[in-house]
This record gives sequence, C-alpha cells and structure tokens, in this order.
Amino acid sequence: MGRMPKDMRQLMQQAQKMQEEMTKAQADLAERTYEATSGGGVVKATVRGSGELVSVDFDPSILDPDDPEMAGDLVVAAVNAALKMASDDAGAAMGGLAGGMDLGGLLG
Repeated sequence: MGRMPKDMRQLMQQAQKMQEEMTKAQADLAERTYEATSGGGVVKATVRGSGELVSVDFDPSILDPDDPEMAGDLVVAAVNAALKMASDDAGAAMGGLAGGMDLGGLLG
C-alpha cells in the first residue's frame, strides 16, 4: 500500500500550495493598515490587519470637560470600525483562497 492514488497526491499538493498561499495572505494582511473615523470625522483610528492599534487622532474640540465619556465613546467607535474593516478584509481574502480549492474529486 506504499503508493498513493494519483488524485490523492494531487489533492495533497493542492492543499500544501493553498496552505502556503494562506500563510502569505495572512502576513500581507497583518502588515496592511485600516483607517476609520467616527463623530463625523473628528476621531480617526488606524489599526493593522494583525489587530494592533497604530494610532488615534482626534480634533481637540471633542474634549468636552462636561462630557469626558463622549471622547472615549468616539475613540472606541472609530477603533471598532477600523478593526471590523480589517476583519472583513481578512475574511474576504481567506474565503477567496478556500473557495479556490477543488474538492470535487473528494466529494464526488
């Protein structure tokens, strides 16, 4: 039983190639940056695809001493929006790769 069926070998090679492509795609996504704003643009958050927060910039006008929570809420909203963009991009990239694998021979 030392010999694998030819199509099984092909599937293994295809799986290995897909694994390499996914690893490369994950590395590319981790380096990419995503920006999102909140409060009509007064807060801007930048995150990396790896989930790391790079920067938060805001217009000083949102720093209201009578409502300190508002600035925090806007920062959270901007960061979450940027993280969602990164997550959606990663899902699209990984979904596209997984969709490219032909499992027809295995499922048929």
